[in-house]
Amino acid sequence: MNTFATDNNGWIEVVTGSMFSGKTEELLRRIRRATIAKQNVQVFKPKLDHRYGTDKVTSHAGANFTATPVENSAEILETLAEETTVIAIDEAQFFDDELTEVCTILAGKGIRVIVAGLDQDFRGDPFGPMPLILALAEHVRKLHAICVVCGKDASRTQRMIDGRPAYYEEPTVVVGGSESYEARCRIHHDVPHKTI
Repeated sequence: MNTFATDNNGWIEVVTGSMFSGKTEELLRRIRRATIAKQNVQVFKPKLDHRYGTDKVTSHAGANFTATPVENSAEILETLAEETTVIAIDEAQFFDDELTEVCTILAGKGIRVIVAGLDQDFRGDPFGPMPLILALAEHVRKLHAICVVCGKDASRTQRMIDGRPAYYEEPTVVVGGSESYEARCRIHHDVPHKTI
């Protein structure tokens, strides 16, 4: 585990992986530690993710922390409190591409920026602003779930529709949980194309 700087330099740290890998749980752990250390924390999430309520970041296991839902990444800068030393952003893959610049600005102000999000969409392609944020981050932790087919490490998110793998041509952004998604390893990740 990395030991992070204790001076006034800001940085970006990313927690990533497939669905059900514990990303939000790890984000919440870091938030709790920051609050115990009496750091001023602000937590943000995209408005479109309202699976567990609108004003909380909640893990699949039920742990949660109060969060500010925002429409776009610019709102993070607009609602930044002067005393904030730690910013946490959940479900970063759902944000616009400007999130990368927002994270860079915040880190430049001496703020610790913790970002959690899927690195790949259900197709196995890089997801939203995550590839750039991963490239610019000082610290990255990639988590794995358990493949529902074979029980090995899962690095992919399988979207399911009526018990079958979703076609590649389906929409990329569909907010859901275990009713719509499964964790899969590379071998058991299946994304068929529609036949014409």
